[in-house]
Amino acid sequence: MKVIFQKDVKGKGKKGEVKNVSDGYARNYLLKNNLAVEATAGNMKALEAKKNKEQELEQEEIDEAKQLKEQLANMEVQLKTKSGKGGKLFGSITSKQIADELKKSHNIKMDKRKIELDNPIRSLGYTNVPVKLHPEVTGTIKVHVTEE
Repeated sequence: MKVIFQKDVKGKGKKGEVKNVSDGYARNYLLKNNLAVEATAGNMKALEAKKNKEQELEQEEIDEAKQLKEQLANMEVQLKTKSGKGGKLFGSITSKQIADELKKSHNIKMDKRKIELDNPIRSLGYTNVPVKLHPEVTGTIKVHVTEE
């Protein structure tokens, strides 16, 4: 019997997959526990519609991420901090500070975990910081650290 899995079933199939399983297993376990539905024409159409909708949503997310990437490329985040001789900072600039300043000055809310700062910024001047907006889209923010 052909079934469409509604949930992941260990060793048998993942959610959304269409597989052929034995009739007894399908009737007595999968269908009874709402782990799968029978692969009728109507259910197959519903599955296709759901997959198309998910693809559209994914494409929208990618487009929004690309739009935000363009926005970030044209802006600069300015942070003021105390520094010592030779442009060395007392402390450092972290991804949280960059995210907070981006929210405050440009009204763009961004999760600090998306800002890929390998090491905190410890000197004055300009730094290009990569930002992972989507698994397929990476942008950069220009951070300008000035002395207070």
